[in-house]
Amino acid sequence: MPRAERERQMMEAAVATFGRRGYRAASMDEIAELAGVSKPLVYLYLNSKEDLFTACIRREAAALVEAVRGGITPGEPADQQLWAGLLAFFTHTAECPDGWAVLHSQARTHGEPFAREVEVMREEIVAFVTLLIAEAAREAHSDPTLPEGEVAPLAEALVGAAEALAVWANATPGVSAKDAATTLMNFAWSGLANLMHGKPWAPPK
Repeated sequence: MPRAERERQMMEAAVATFGRRGYRAASMDEIAELAGVSKPLVYLYLNSKEDLFTACIRREAAALVEAVRGGITPGEPADQQLWAGLLAFFTHTAECPDGWAVLHSQARTHGEPFAREVEVMREEIVAFVTLLIAEAAREAHSDPTLPEGEVAPLAEALVGAAEALAVWANATPGVSAKDAATTLMNFAWSGLANLMHGKPWAPPK
């Protein structure tokens, strides 16, 4: 078997094991058995357990970012781009629950350097969402100079909501990716649309 294919098998086994068992509980013996290889071969190809977990984080992070970016068609209206990105996000996290568990539940709870690997991915997604919202706001206000910093907090809030909703959707039977994406669009876009058209909510004086 070619090295690349064997590594792919071992990585898939590692993601499944880490996602279901957790980083500390997972063993290299389990990963090797699931991959159908010997434990020494796993160490030979992928070094230590820490290195293997880091490689799993990077692989799943890259796949998630690629899925979100690939789901969006540039040039579409802002709401359609956001909808497509959310649908791609929820579809990917539903189809790859072990990978999502590695990113959201495991990597973040075991400190550095794992948490930082996930934060790099999250920063990329937040920056992407910030750009989408900023483009919509510039169009709504006819102000091409509107800085992205004006909408950056909205992007942070939206990404955080998507992460929490993905966890809930994966744990709730009968909730599809489309259901989750529709819920978040209904929750977020109405407020964003009002804000962009100069109708922000304000607390009582």
